[in-house]
Amino acid sequence: MPTITFTQPTGEATEVTVEEGTSLMRAAVTNGIEGIVGECGGQAMCATCHVFVRPEFAGQLPEVSDDEDEMLDCTTAERTDSSRLGCQIKMSGELGNIVVDVPSDQV
Repeated sequence: MPTITFTQPTGEATEVTVEEGTSLMRAAVTNGIEGIVGECGGQAMCATCHVFVRPEFAGQLPEVSDDEDEMLDCTTAERTDSSRLGCQIKMSGELGNIVVDVPSDQV
């Protein structure tokens, strides 16, 4: 099963193992990862699951959709080239052991 490592701004890292098809946001909320809210439940409508994907994994993700792109302009933490919404990242075996950084602010 794929794993996700969430790294907090403090450097603290938490690794969770998830079923394939689980969104990164759902994995975070289910496992109590601080800093990931998922207020809209995964509809790409709130940007409270904003994460920074480490560069080595960015090429393995699908392109940013128009809806995700629009919401990434509304994040509390500054958007960067590695910004993604966790609700739009579905875990698969190809992502393997993805590592993401949690922004210091979500709301």
